[in-house]
Amino acid sequence: MTLAILTEKPSAGRAFAAALGGTQGTFNGESFVITSARGHLFELAQPEAQLIGATPADAAAMKSWDLGNLPWDISRFSWSRVPITGAADTIKQLRSVLSRVDEIVIATDLDPTGEGDAIAWNIIDELKLHGKKFSRMEFTDEAPPSLQKAFVKRRAVQSMQTEGAYLKANFRDRLDFLTIQHTRIATVSAAQQAVLRQGRLKSVMVKLVGDQLAAYQNYVKVPMYQNRFRDENGVLYTNPEEPKFATEAQVPRGYSASNVVLDKRSDKATAPRRMLDLAGLSARLSSKGVKADQVLAVYQKMYENQVVSYPRTEDKTITTEQFNELLPYVNKIAGVVGVDVALLTHRQPRKTHVKDAGAHGANRPGPKVPASLDALKATYGAIAPLIYEELARSFLAMLAEDYLYESQEGHIERYPAFVGRASVPKSLGWKQVFFDADDKDDDEEDTENAKGLGTVGQPIVYEIVPPRPEHPSMKWLMKQLEKRDVGTGATRTSTYADVTNSRSKYPLLSETRGKITMSEYGTMSHRLLPGTRIGDLDLTEQVYATMRAVAEGKTTAEKELAVVAQWVRDDIQTMQANAVVMRRELGLSEVQQQKEKHEGTWVVTGEVVKFNREWSGHTFTDMELEDLLAGKEIAFAAVSQRTNKPFDARGKLAPQTFERNGKSYAFIGFKPDFTPKTDALGNQMPPKAWCDHTFTPDETSKLVAGEKVYIDDFVSRKGKSFAATIHFGTEPGGKDKKIIAEFGN
Repeated sequence: MTLAILTEKPSAGRAFAAALGGTQGTFNGESFVITSARGHLFELAQPEAQLIGATPADAAAMKSWDLGNLPWDISRFSWSRVPITGAADTIKQLRSVLSRVDEIVIATDLDPTGEGDAIAWNIIDELKLHGKKFSRMEFTDEAPPSLQKAFVKRRAVQSMQTEGAYLKANFRDRLDFLTIQHTRIATVSAAQQAVLRQGRLKSVMVKLVGDQLAAYQNYVKVPMYQNRFRDENGVLYTNPEEPKFATEAQVPRGYSASNVVLDKRSDKATAPRRMLDLAGLSARLSSKGVKADQVLAVYQKMYENQVVSYPRTEDKTITTEQFNELLPYVNKIAGVVGVDVALLTHRQPRKTHVKDAGAHGANRPGPKVPASLDALKATYGAIAPLIYEELARSFLAMLAEDYLYESQEGHIERYPAFVGRASVPKSLGWKQVFFDADDKDDDEEDTENAKGLGTVGQPIVYEIVPPRPEHPSMKWLMKQLEKRDVGTGATRTSTYADVTNSRSKYPLLSETRGKITMSEYGTMSHRLLPGTRIGDLDLTEQVYATMRAVAEGKTTAEKELAVVAQWVRDDIQTMQANAVVMRRELGLSEVQQQKEKHEGTWVVTGEVVKFNREWSGHTFTDMELEDLLAGKEIAFAAVSQRTNKPFDARGKLAPQTFERNGKSYAFIGFKPDFTPKTDALGNQMPPKAWCDHTFTPDETSKLVAGEKVYIDDFVSRKGKSFAATIHFGTEPGGKDKKIIAEFGN
């Protein structure tokens, strides 16, 4: 019996080969062969290809951005998939290997979104390999001992429908597909010749950032004034019951200087910060001008060489095994990033950081320690040392001692309601591992005072200034999403990279050294979102809870997806109302939506050309676009703009001209060929359909032979049914053949 180990990508395949002794052979007494995907090989087909039993008119409606065609009727969806462009060779190779083995071992990445499971099961499903025996390897990293252990202890799997990780990923994939409708709603409602992309996380990010930016920009400083005391060490003493006043002059001066009484002092300790996830790492680097998509790309390359750990994890702790694996490398890692090993004296697992739970563990250095930061830069580029230094210091901090301080509390002797507090550092401990010992996380206490409480408090009139809302930043945004348990660190980071991508035609957000502002398109999108379902953070939070429920078998994707239709209905109404206000407030007018363009090299001339992706109600598929650029003729079902009826069209790209204001302009575009179609012998062929009736092969043969055919289900342009005897011939004086109808006897 032979088994195939299916990995997610070739680099993982190489790691397995190194662990098991080759790309094929025997390990632990079992014959195996390793084969690799290249990430996702299949994707959901276009909306118009999803309807079961769709007529040409149905397909045209699914392609259309007319909001009258929404919501989609997903009860008719096949949820069919098609190969991703360029995946044909990989699919062919996988079919060859997987079809001839007895057992398929799923060894794709074990990530919290279920993405790895979806990659594998979609391959199995599309290649129709469900009759095989299946098992799942579960590993936390790609080190040989981990992979060998995972191989020996792999878990038997009944089917993809029993795998929670796959069910969760499948639900998420379908939900994301349905949000295409919201992109159409926003784009059409705005009417600004711009595609305003929406999504379960994109829209929430735009809503959060837009709201926070408005709060920041609309901030008005309105101070209040209050009596307080300050001692010679700068410690403030406050009475919460003391009244506040609108002006300094209104504050009564009835207090005098008084001694400070120390009420309590106690030694306290603070454990190191928790370890980073990908979102936290990206947020820290964003202030240094590093973009999220750069972090993702470089981190992946470093992971493939085991320089850093698995990227797409939601763990904030590591296991005992993972801790012990890195322990021998601690001094070397510290040397690379310039941390004094004398600080790293706590070399036992901390309960706060090491727990035997989770999967891949928090993001951290890998077992392959680089020779230096310069060596990392030479191999992976300038961003790699920044990534490594953040991860290394985050990991090494748990090996340093606790931060120790003395907590002091006291009051003003003559006015005991006025209380002050101070934290006096005694040992910086783990704080010395970081670049700046004063660098604080948002939730760390800020009452440090090296001198502690003073001896005498002087009365002062204190100006209380409400803090200005924080300017939105990547760090701030990731914290908002994490607080609400929306997405994993990797998902947040990849979505953020998408919405801030300056190379995108219609970016939603703009980032400069971690600070976020709205793009032109983000501003429009933000003004469309108030009151919508797609922009509702609570609803998005609920979606992630639903994903977990689907994985646990508590509900089904079909049941949960059924509610999306009402979301769409609600958001059409809400966005259209919001769009009226948006255009008025931004000084915009409704403009006709531009057609989407496609760009590529046209083999006829060898030049790059740009042409409309839509023609007469038909949006060209990726394959049709390839054929057009290759100079080939394509055929498809179009919709007449005059009658709104479907018809068969065929043609190819060709040079053309159009007239405007008395001038001619040349362009390259789809040119229909209306000359009669002929068979191999040169005989003119009848159309595939006429008056809403599609001819059967037998009817077509009779028409080609010149015979008359009686049909009773034709439909006129006015929508009325009629019967007629027809033949395919030439009218008197005519040149080309056409359908000729005879009515009556």
